[in-house]
Amino acid sequence: LSDLKPDIVVVLGDRFEIYAAATAALVAHIPIAHLHGGESTEGVIDEAFRHSITKMSSLHFVAAEEYQQRVIQLGENPERVYNVGGLGIDNIHKLTLLSRSELEADLGFSLGQKSLLVTFHPVTLGETNAAVQLKELLSALEGLTDTQLIITLPNADADGRVLTAMIKDFVAKYDHAHAFTSLGQLRYLSCVSHVDGVVGNSSSGLIEVPSFQKGTINIGDRQKGRLQADSIINCAPLKTSILKSIQMLYSSDFQAELKEVKNPYGEGGASQRVLTILKSANLEDLIKKSFYNL
Repeated sequence: LSDLKPDIVVVLGDRFEIYAAATAALVAHIPIAHLHGGESTEGVIDEAFRHSITKMSSLHFVAAEEYQQRVIQLGENPERVYNVGGLGIDNIHKLTLLSRSELEADLGFSLGQKSLLVTFHPVTLGETNAAVQLKELLSALEGLTDTQLIITLPNADADGRVLTAMIKDFVAKYDHAHAFTSLGQLRYLSCVSHVDGVVGNSSSGLIEVPSFQKGTINIGDRQKGRLQADSIINCAPLKTSILKSIQMLYSSDFQAELKEVKNPYGEGGASQRVLTILKSANLEDLIKKSFYNL
């Protein structure tokens, strides 16, 4: 930051590494623009990081009206809080997604009649640890021998290595399961467009997947508090509950309802809105803020 001397630092989300960047910028007296603030995820420590970054930031670009009101509730000036929609949706519109045959060639296997995309990250807050929850999920998935499973490995949160080892053991044992360290944006979104649904506890299941009008099985409390489309099936981290949710996902009634799903995070265009606001914003004297009382 000392070498670059930026006019502003733009940070996204609620990860601990983003918190470190925001802290450094604040100490260096460089104003911060925060993307995706005001959200709530009761099952992870990211909740505390996110709201702390909000208080360090001077400009706020949120994904929905509810999140806009929450940032203002945290004492931020409404004139500096902009509802631009979800950034992840822009990738769906900007990328040319892979066709089914292209995706299968890239992945190295055929999707088959049924296929699911699975992403399960550590649960850093909660009574049941992540390994116990993942064991229930894998127990539910092992019997789905007629379904191709595309499993992405977990992130770097605490217990991530434990979950990775469990998934690798599972994939080695079952031919219908395939694990990937990271699919990348293009392959991940292409997978979403061609699979029957998404299973796990990742924020992408709530933010991006509804735009494809595909169902998401959201396991446990990791994403509890986020806005949800009607395409989300919430379930307990238990084998019986997960299997019941998968059955619901494939039901004709649920599939019919997906055609009418609207994504609460908007229809895209967030990145252009952010860019337009940053270009016109007065970046002088942003650091010193007054607490905005409701």
